[in-house]
Amino acid sequence: MASATQQHSLLDPATMAARWLAEYCRAAPLGDVMKSGEACWSKLLEELAGAFGDELGHARERVQRQAEDIGTGFRIIGEQEERPWPVSPVPLLIGEHEWMGLAEGVVQRAELMEAVVADLYGPGRLVSSGHLPAALVNGSPYYLRALVGQSPPGGHHLNFIAIDLARGPDGEWRVLGDHLRAPAGAGYALENRLAMSRTVGGLQARLNIQRQAPFFAAFREGLAAACTRSEPRMGLLTPGRYNQSYAEQAHLARYLGLLLVEGGDLAVIEDRLYVRTIAGLKRVDALWRRVDPSLLDPLAFDVHSTIGVPGLVDAWAAGNVVIANSPGAAVLEAPAFSAFMPRLSTRLTGAPLKIPNIATWWCGQPAECEGVQRNLDHLLIGPAFNAAPLGLGTDRALPGADITGEARARLLADMARRPQDYVGQEIVHLSTMPVVTEDRLIARPFTLRVFAARDAKGAWTVMPGGFARIGEHADVRATVMGEGSWSADVAVHGATPVASTSMLVDPGSTHIRRNPGTLPSRVADNFFWLGRYLERGEALLGVLRLMLGNSIDMDAGAALGPETLGRLIGIVTNAGAAPHPPSLKRSDLIAFARAAMEGEADGWFSVRAINRIARAIGAGSRDRLSGDMMRLLDAPFPTTGGILDRAGSLQRRYAALAGLTAEHMSRTAAWRFLDMGRRLERASAIARAVRAFGMAEATSDDLSTLLDLCDSQISYRQRYLTGIARLAVVDLVALDPGNPRSVAFQAERIVEHLRALPVLDDDGMAEPQQAEAAGLAALITTTTAQMLTDAKLREIELRLQALSEQISRRYFLHGAAPLRASGLTLA
Repeated sequence: MASATQQHSLLDPATMAARWLAEYCRAAPLGDVMKSGEACWSKLLEELAGAFGDELGHARERVQRQAEDIGTGFRIIGEQEERPWPVSPVPLLIGEHEWMGLAEGVVQRAELMEAVVADLYGPGRLVSSGHLPAALVNGSPYYLRALVGQSPPGGHHLNFIAIDLARGPDGEWRVLGDHLRAPAGAGYALENRLAMSRTVGGLQARLNIQRQAPFFAAFREGLAAACTRSEPRMGLLTPGRYNQSYAEQAHLARYLGLLLVEGGDLAVIEDRLYVRTIAGLKRVDALWRRVDPSLLDPLAFDVHSTIGVPGLVDAWAAGNVVIANSPGAAVLEAPAFSAFMPRLSTRLTGAPLKIPNIATWWCGQPAECEGVQRNLDHLLIGPAFNAAPLGLGTDRALPGADITGEARARLLADMARRPQDYVGQEIVHLSTMPVVTEDRLIARPFTLRVFAARDAKGAWTVMPGGFARIGEHADVRATVMGEGSWSADVAVHGATPVASTSMLVDPGSTHIRRNPGTLPSRVADNFFWLGRYLERGEALLGVLRLMLGNSIDMDAGAALGPETLGRLIGIVTNAGAAPHPPSLKRSDLIAFARAAMEGEADGWFSVRAINRIARAIGAGSRDRLSGDMMRLLDAPFPTTGGILDRAGSLQRRYAALAGLTAEHMSRTAAWRFLDMGRRLERASAIARAVRAFGMAEATSDDLSTLLDLCDSQISYRQRYLTGIARLAVVDLVALDPGNPRSVAFQAERIVEHLRALPVLDDDGMAEPQQAEAAGLAALITTTTAQMLTDAKLREIELRLQALSEQISRRYFLHGAAPLRASGLTLA
């Protein structure tokens, strides 16, 4: 007789969905979203049951894998490593009629905030007429006095906003907070939708879910329309790869076709903004910034900022660059402003807020402060301007009832000294939604982040959906939920089929483009060194595998001699991978190889350390690397099996990376820098190996080792059927242009790459890096094996170092040097 589990697995999807729905609704609290629209939720559960049977845990694992494949991640402040973005397999469903009301409320709020910001930096009537206290505005750290009187290019302070909403158990939606400084989360909403569509593909058509692509297309068109040039160059300004949401920023830049730039990539000349590229300075017309406004321009705001762009505010004030959002817009993010939004709505729009705030009282007003203190046990107490006040000790709101004893006395004392630093807010109770835990559905509280952007006509459009943040615990108080432990897609569904739309070009378009676009100098630098470190790690690993007896030359029979082993060890120690072993005993060699491969001691460049550097470099340009490449770079260091097994696993990973580079990357300038870095590193390593193992005193062990290090054993055996001759080996690994592992081959490829890269002058003369590469190739071409002495090899190594310096000087960032160089184009 079948067990209960087996019987459940035999149920059809509709029956299984009905069972899940009934079980969930019996346990869920009042006001749960699934209870208010069981028909649509039943269809969702049927799709999950059809795809995963009764294994809901598998659905959670599948959607999480999809999110990881997309490259979704985030970083906690203070942590070096990214965490995977947590996605629930159960989206939040909202009917189109309910959504229309929310969208209208979001647009109303966006227009209201635009009007308030414009007044605060313009005529200032709201303060002069008493509708806003002067202390509220002037006391806010987000109010940037340097911008008073400045009109933003394009005519709008706000281009893109995010709003956090809470749904109460009674079904009413209210605003928890506004995000105007650097609104984050739109990329996560997009990635949640991609992960869900790959997991439960039939849901889109079955529920007629509204698509997100039109929203992003409208935002891009709106940003372009605000620019003065007809074909503007636009970028996403990121604080860098250590920012908490850098993965989201990279994904958005790639999706929207924006340049992902950092402050160091940009320069202002004569009130115009430029990006430093390998082809010179290129004009930038618009920035979607994710940098805090106080750090945006060290000349205008925080002089200590190292991630801003000196002179950017001047370029903005001159109308030459659009910044979304304008630097001063963050003033309305302060929770204290929520206390005034209801009356401002009536004053400026003639109507009450369609989505009300949570009730807020700013303690900068005596009556309100007294009321907050009197009702302390029934309110949340939080910072008025998002900075932690002395009496609270945190930048998050806390339930007043939880502040007791000395903490309460400290709070009240500081509130008496600086009441303007505090707000009181009502305690909001949240509605719940289903989330998968193990193989069942449980109810958890949630909040919703929605997004709005201006389109090409300057009107507001709202993303259909957004993303939900789901609490870890059942407590439905918003302050207890915090940032949440899971996220979920938000699907707006309706009765009418939704047309398929995409950010891709119309299939009928005849416009063809083969130019891959602008390559910032920083990205070229990253790719160059990514290639060098990948080759360096692979070469070091090859030495270690050979030292441990993994040579493919099976005729050698006996172990390598002590002189040859000593030279191999010298290559490892000279590379800074590990300290010299105490002896040549097998146990000491294994310990030495393990340290050189897996060591984590500071100051040593083991294979593990090199991989970590390569991964960090790749993370800084993830918008230009494929998901497969990033997964290989991010893959954990192997820890199972013997040391040779782990080395073999790493070797296969390096081979996979080389294969992706060779066969899957378009031959763009970025690829050329990556390959050029690899070629330079390989040529240097081979030259050092020939000096160590190919000189006149070389033994047969040395020559066989040299062939192994250069992966040329098979090529040599095919050419020479008897014995190993020194000159033949040296010619093959150093001078033969037909051997892809020779120095000559690397030099020729470098010449080709530099010839294909852009030049600054049109006089037809070779630039210094091109002349250096041509000279190196000519030197190698005119050298014979008999002429290849230690001195000649040292000369080649020095020429390779000089070439690397010339490439760096010409193409990469060196402070302000690129601005002073002659011939830079300003396009």
